[in-house]
Amino acid sequence: MPDLLERVTAFRAAFARRQATETVELPGAFAVRHSDFPQSQEHNQLIVPASGVDPAALPELAAQGLGPRQQYRITVLDEALGERATPVLAAAGYDRDTELVLARETAGCALPEPVAHPVELAELRAAVFRQQLDWGLDEDLARQLTERRTARLRGAEKVSFLAARAPGGEIAAWADLYLDRTAGLAQLEDLVTAVLHRKQGHGDTLLATGLALAASAGIPQLFLVADATDWPREWYSCRGFTELGRSYSFLNR
Repeated sequence: MPDLLERVTAFRAAFARRQATETVELPGAFAVRHSDFPQSQEHNQLIVPASGVDPAALPELAAQGLGPRQQYRITVLDEALGERATPVLAAAGYDRDTELVLARETAGCALPEPVAHPVELAELRAAVFRQQLDWGLDEDLARQLTERRTARLRGAEKVSFLAARAPGGEIAAWADLYLDRTAGLAQLEDLVTAVLHRKQGHGDTLLATGLALAASAGIPQLFLVADATDWPREWYSCRGFTELGRSYSFLNR
């Protein structure tokens, strides 16, 4: 399991690098930037993959790597460093979100009925944009958070946008699936069910489809990241996922 967590951490760091239009190398960390999506914290953040960094240096490294911004996001992938950094960054005005890294084996996973299917962003765009607006985001931010999926296409060997449909054919739920045979890993992320279609099993359809596609690609492990304080962690636990470790995301107030 420690080896699996190390591979997941390496994959997450590489995924961030591949999407960036600019990467700034820093002592023990790196900053990713994307000129097309300046409001996307995912694409403009400091990432600390390992433990050999002084937590007190992180705010300065973020400013150095990202330049002037209203808010700075610092993602610490090493659990022990994240714990040590928490009081230091809290004193510097940062709030912390705890992310659980969950994984399960894909062996024996078969396509469900109904099944989710890969779709192009052109077909998914309207549903994602509408959901961003429903969450209360302004139009410019909602548009960037929708279009940033174009950057994700570069993140792994194969990237698919899966969609589950309602009986009428409209897209009811969606998720990203990243397959990387070289790393022996798959990742399912950003699983969302539109408000009008919740509690109808679409999440299970997406998850089961992702597991089956990973299995058919010969990838033995699928992982995901879940908010430690939100209900999905229990939902995934009931579906065979176990916790590998934790990472931390810090955002200044």
